[in-house]
Amino acid sequence: MDAQNRENFLNKLAERMGRPRQLVPEPMPAPLNDYATTRLTDLDPQALCQTFIESAKAMMVDVIETNEAEAKSAVLSACEKYGGGPIILTGDERLAQLGITQDVQANYDADIWLPQNGDENLKHAEQANIGINYAEYGLAESGGVVLFSGKDKGRSVSLLPEKSIVVVRKSLVLPRVAQLAKILHDKAVLGERMPSCVNIISGPSSTADIELVKVVGVHGPTTKVYVVIDDLA
Repeated sequence: MDAQNRENFLNKLAERMGRPRQLVPEPMPAPLNDYATTRLTDLDPQALCQTFIESAKAMMVDVIETNEAEAKSAVLSACEKYGGGPIILTGDERLAQLGITQDVQANYDADIWLPQNGDENLKHAEQANIGINYAEYGLAESGGVVLFSGKDKGRSVSLLPEKSIVVVRKSLVLPRVAQLAKILHDKAVLGERMPSCVNIISGPSSTADIELVKVVGVHGPTTKVYVVIDDLA
């Protein structure tokens, strides 16, 4: 459709609707409140983290609070509680820095998601009993965790195993999605490389599509565990 035909079509359409064509967008109405950006931002870090933990437990997440020194022991305890291997971990260097990667490999049949392994990564994730990830952020309002995907952090590690363990620091708990969006926006403005995928996960997989009856474990892990490291001064 050329420009003249398009104009004729739109003019005729406006005439049939009994109103003039709207050529200038109407301004957005003023918001009634600023809750989208301010909700929970008045909480101090400890209160924010407590809200995060309570929200997570409400979503049927098993929350294990620990400190930096005991983080690897807490992860091993969670692995033991939920049936052990086979296990797959992301190749996230932060897991290795905490000693988690090394200890899990020493105690269980465990594989690491490595870019050079190609489709073998998916095979290990499909067969794994537990997947272990390191969260970029926690979200207080929903009790969710934010996972960035990348070459050494395949999203399948959090989606395919029957159980999922996520390590998250209290210092990285945000009030809600609005603050995460601001962080990602600022990264984009600075030209930083964005993650290939951003996953926000709140609890084990579930659905209530049929008569609002909640069923857990339909399309992902049946169990979600957060190992929450208290690193607040």
